[in-house]
Amino acid sequence: MAVNMGAPATAVRAHEELFAYWASRRLGGRLPGRTQIHPDDFKRHLPTVSLIDATRDPVTGERCYRQRLAGTGLYSVYGREITGRTLDEVYNTEAADYWRKELDKVVDTCRPGVGFHNLAWRGAAHMSILWLRLPLATNGAEVDMILGYDALVGGQTEKFSGIRAA
Repeated sequence: MAVNMGAPATAVRAHEELFAYWASRRLGGRLPGRTQIHPDDFKRHLPTVSLIDATRDPVTGERCYRQRLAGTGLYSVYGREITGRTLDEVYNTEAADYWRKELDKVVDTCRPGVGFHNLAWRGAAHMSILWLRLPLATNGAEVDMILGYDALVGGQTEKFSGIRAA
């Protein structure tokens, strides 16, 4: 996975480490499931790791994404706790549409996604996140969860401390 996009070397290195970890969990070309992912194996990245459930609405059949878990470092990016929230509860319409499109690609192709997303929607146009989304599948084939990692770039710091104000 070669990604730069002008991002700081530490962010790119973290993406490469998590991608390599995810790839090492694939068995026989099958996608890893959540049970094959062990947070102890990448402790230093946990503050900005997320798990996103990918499900279908039982009535409409539309795909739904909900933050199952959001690391403590993501609080400073989003300005609040996002665990348990859907895309529409976290983002404005334009940003939610962006994420829905990107997450749909990960689910539809069963392949990782990577990109750069500006935080202007949150009033912080000087900051962006370099994001990575890795598909997970309980049955090895159909994506039902996505492992995410976000690195803040362009702000005062490239790393999250995991500590947030009360």
